[in-house]
Amino acid sequence: MKHSEDQSERLSRAVWDVLARDGLEKLTIRAVAAAAGCTTGLVMHRFPNRRALLSHARRLLHEVVGARVAALESAASSPRAALRDVLHQGLALDAQRAAESRVWLGFLAAAFTDEDLVEMHRTNNRGWRSRIERLVAAAAPRWATIRVEAVALGLLSMVEGVAALAAADPEAYPQSAQEMMLDFALDAYGLGVSIP
Repeated sequence: MKHSEDQSERLSRAVWDVLARDGLEKLTIRAVAAAAGCTTGLVMHRFPNRRALLSHARRLLHEVVGARVAALESAASSPRAALRDVLHQGLALDAQRAAESRVWLGFLAAAFTDEDLVEMHRTNNRGWRSRIERLVAAAAPRWATIRVEAVALGLLSMVEGVAALAAADPEAYPQSAQEMMLDFALDAYGLGVSIP
């Protein structure tokens, strides 16, 4: 059992690494096998085609990020701190989160031509959006629903856009600039941690 778990983890890591490092075009059974140090037959036993590779990478991304934001939200000192902390993790501030952004972008690019993948994308993205709407509502309890939804969408668009840009060009979007953009956006909406 332990051997198959190790093998499964090694294959998962290989799928993730190939997509994050080399991009969608180079995500193949052969590339994953090379990254995992195994045969293509072993990869195909677990992932019979490229769609299976992409679905796995997206599922893994959803699980990893979901666990991280749940922990951040529960540890936050206030609703505004929770909102900032959760949005902050969506930025491409380090190698791990830049890789997550590249995986997300690779999956999104592939999803446009595959109804099953696009449905997975919609489901996960709507869950992310609902979380941010809930956090905005908690941070600004007197706001009307329409305002909460619009502000959440604005914050999400900014964070996801900055993360995508930073993943592709980290020099132009260093950590300090990304964090400043997030804080300015939160302040502009009246949701900054230091705003009463």
